[in-house]
Formats: sequence, C-alpha cells, structure tokens
Amino acid sequence: MTTQRKLRYGMVGGGQNAFIGAVHRMAANLDGQLELVAGAFSADAANSKTTGEQLFLQPQRTYASYTEMAEREAALPANERIDFVAIVTPNFLHAPVAELFLKKGFHVVCDKPMTLNLREAKALRTTVRRTGKVFALTHNYTGYPMVKEARELVRSGKLGKILKVVAEYPQGWLLDKIEATGQKQAAWRSDPKKAGASCCVGDIGTHAENLGRYITGLEIAELCADFTTFVPGRKLEDDANMLIRYQGGAKGVLHCSQISCGEENNLNIRVYGTLGSLAWQQEHPNELKFTAKGEPARILRRGNGYVSDVAKKFTRLPFGHPEAFIEAFANIYLEAVAAIRAKIAGKKGTFDYPTVDDGVVGMAFIETAVKSAASKGKWTKFPQF
Repeated sequence: MTTQRKLRYGMVGGGQNAFIGAVHRMAANLDGQLELVAGAFSADAANSKTTGEQLFLQPQRTYASYTEMAEREAALPANERIDFVAIVTPNFLHAPVAELFLKKGFHVVCDKPMTLNLREAKALRTTVRRTGKVFALTHNYTGYPMVKEARELVRSGKLGKILKVVAEYPQGWLLDKIEATGQKQAAWRSDPKKAGASCCVGDIGTHAENLGRYITGLEIAELCADFTTFVPGRKLEDDANMLIRYQGGAKGVLHCSQISCGEENNLNIRVYGTLGSLAWQQEHPNELKFTAKGEPARILRRGNGYVSDVAKKFTRLPFGHPEAFIEAFANIYLEAVAAIRAKIAGKKGTFDYPTVDDGVVGMAFIETAVKSAASKGKWTKFPQF
C-alpha cells in the first residue's frame, strides 16, 4: 500500500463541547499529512451525527458507536478505510476502544492517562505487542522543541550526574465544586468510575512525572505521596504532594494541584546536576534556562541556530514567532504518522513519541501514588517492568 498520500484517520470522542478532541483535530491538521474521514464522536448518537456534519464528513462515516465504527471501517476496502484511530474519550473508555481497533488492524493514537488502571495498561501493552501496530500516547508536553533541547542537554552530559528533579503542575480551575453545576470536564474527571482512582494525579500529575522521565531518563524507585481533597463532597483528590527516590540515587519533588487559586496551567520543571541545571515552564515554552556550574545563567530560545538539531527538527517558525500548545501536540502526531507510514511501507525507523510503555509507567505512577497516599504517606516501592 502506498504511503504517498494523506493518511486517513477516525476519531472516537471529541463531540460538541468537548475540549481535547478539537485540540487533537487542530494538531493533526497542522502539517497537512492527515485527513479526518470517520468518527464516533459521542455516546449520544445525535451529538455524533451533528459533529460529523460540522466536520463535513460523509454521513455514512459518522457512527453511532465506536463498536459500529470499528466493524464497518474494517469492512471497507484497504484504500478507503482509516489508517488509524484517535481516542479522545474519558479515561474509562481508552482501553476497550484501543483494544478493539488494534484487533481490527488499526494503529492507535490515544489521549492520556492510557487506561483506567494498571491491569488494563498491561493488557493493552500485550495487545500492542501482539498486533505490531503503532500506539502513540499524547503526552503532548514532550513535543515542545525546548523540552527536547532540555533532554539533549542531559543526554550530552552538560548537567553531569542528575541529583534532583523538581516538577510542578498547579492549576486552580477546580477550586469550586463545578462538577455539581454540570461542568462536563470537571464531572468526569472527578468521577472514579470514569477517571479511575485519581483526579489530580491522573489528570495532570502524570504530565509532571512523564516530563521528568522524558528529560532525565530517570526511573522512579519509590515514592511517598500525600493526597488531599480540599473541596467538600468531591470523591477524588484535588491536590497531591510527593517525594521521589529515583534509581541511581537522585531525589525528586513532585507537586500537582487543581485548587491553587490564580494558577492556570503552570507546568514547570527544574533539573539539577553536578555540572549544571535547567528550568522550563510550559506557560513560557519557547525559553529554556540553562546554568553551567560557575557561570551565569543563559536563556536559550527556540528557533535559534545554537539549539540542537533535535530541537530544530521540531520547530516550524523562525525565532521570535511563538510556537506553543497546538504545535507541541502536532509534533506527537508528526512522529506517530512517520511511524505509521514506515509500518505501511514495511520499513523500520526510530521515532520520538510516547509509546504504550510510557502509558504503563504512567498508570504504575498513579497506582503507586494512590497506594502511598492511602498508607498515610509511607514510602512505596515502584513496580519494575
């Protein structure tokens, strides 16, 4: 099958009034390599139909359920059916949707966290390995050019031996119990049946953990977590604080919160080594602070000639023209699409996108943190894979 064409994709979730589905569609469209041709956009068939109309899909390619979509797409001729599916549903649907489409022969791009629990994550990893299909997880913050520059600084030895990692993700949008008002995004994230065992850590703490692991390459050995539910009547935690011990001796501090008044999406990370340190902030993503031991701090900026070839590869605009959230998301799609094209062509390659293995680690992080918090802050061993 030729890859000299736009790849066709379908979407499960992302109907009217959904947030992340629209973000995925914008990101997927950015580089002109993809075409949305099918979707089951909502559990509400009317919503799905209306969304399909708004996106100018053929009526017969807008489905009432993801099961119908998988069956009917798989029955289409190879030159018509989708190449992959993007899953942008609440957490509890990630595993069943991904499992079905993988078994029907489709590649998968899935929003995070990957599944509802670690058991599902391990089972999904088995399916991915058995089918040999591409599975990309949209930990989108790893798509920022200056995050990749940070990773290159660590890999090149500019920081020396890593001693400490501080990762934070404070938000303030759940300071009030807005899930009781019918706010859709808050309602499912605070519902254990749909979000899983965690709200704050599952939703944003996983981003902080993944960012630290992506940049430093460090794996967690054990952690000590403290969860708090500040808003009365909320079923899951809305604030979490952790101490982390990494394999090899480095230490970490991870804080995530959704009740921090005035904060928007202030994901940030600081990494300290024996030869230098770095700092990156998601709300100012085009800058990376690097300080070599005994020297003044330097502010490295995206798009300049002095950054690494890796950072340059994932940069679209000249310096001084900000790139941000959508472009970072698009970089995940860019690499996943390259991997899918290689699979179709029967070729091998190395691609930079979060995989099913990252998803398993993310679910292990959530479950270990929940277990530690339930034990009233005892140090809890991290599963090894």
